Amino acid sequence: MHVTAKADYAVRAVIELASGSPGSPRKVDELAQAQGIPVSFLENILTQLRSSGIVRSQRGPEGGYWLARPPEDVNLAQVIRAVEGPLVGVRGQRPEEISYSGSAESLQQVWIALRANLRKVLEHVTLAEVASGKLPPDVLELTREEEAWQTR
Repeated sequence: MHVTAKADYAVRAVIELASGSPGSPRKVDELAQAQGIPVSFLENILTQLRSSGIVRSQRGPEGGYWLARPPEDVNLAQVIRAVEGPLVGVRGQRPEEISYSGSAESLQQVWIALRANLRKVLEHVTLAEVASGKLPPDVLELTREEEAWQTR
């Protein structure tokens, strides 16, 4: 899986929001500086996250952004989908919408299996878990495999 800069920035921004005080909004500049994200890029991402109901905002001198829901109720998959769309797409379509013929017929099942495995991790890990550094044991177990650390 290729994680785009946009998805990475979105996840980092909401984790930064999750690690802050839930009652006080955070300024875009503050979030950008804390995570090393270009401000103009982050503003667009936060707009998409607001449209998806992940963050909310308030204008004015006391304004800024904060999570719209508790960080325990938001998983990484929701954040990525808010800025990128479906987790696995093939030529702009969902895997279940594509059919192949001949020797490539079973390729659809490969794409669906890939999506299922991504979902196992991304839908299982919440913002609260990442912000606190307390990842689920089954996710940590995946990182203990030597192959997980090797680029292929």
